Amino acid sequence: MDIIDCRGLACPQPVINTKKYFTSIEKGKAEVLVDNEIAKNNVLKLASSNGLKSSVIEENGIFKIQLEKNGEAEEKNNNKNNFIVLLGSDKFGSGDDKLGTTLMKSYLYALSESDKLPTHLLMVNGGVKLAIEGEETVESLNTLKEKGVEILCCGTCLDFYGLKDKLAIGEITNMYTIVEVMNNASNTIKL
Repeated sequence: MDIIDCRGLACPQPVINTKKYFTSIEKGKAEVLVDNEIAKNNVLKLASSNGLKSSVIEENGIFKIQLEKNGEAEEKNNNKNNFIVLLGSDKFGSGDDKLGTTLMKSYLYALSESDKLPTHLLMVNGGVKLAIEGEETVESLNTLKEKGVEILCCGTCLDFYGLKDKLAIGEITNMYTIVEVMNNASNTIKL
């Protein structure tokens, strides 16, 4: 079994290295080595979205992720009618910030009550502030998550604003995963 050693690499490099390897083979197995929880979770998401079988063993802070491609992998996001919402701000529209905050809260509530839901909410830049402890938008985001919407928050953005430890909902992700989700969506709504 081949080893893809990604210890010490910052995200999204472990995901990129893993994807390159499995794109280059028709079928086979490999073990990916990572040294942090976020990299482990992102590699497992890649595996899931590409139909790879996976298992994980942790030894002394190192995650050994065994992946297998059987030659019949199907991508999950092949639905032609899926859409995602990219939230690049914690405000809806430009102009008055107080109004923008009210409109975003209202938008997320209305979206959570909608019959047609996005597959993903991607939060980047100031949009990550919507998923922080104490924000009024967390309740609507929780409703969306319970209805199957995957909520992904940019780890670099959370670090920039010093909010990583205050994340109330959603998963921390990287730009590579954000690009993959956007590329697999039939439509993107950017707010």
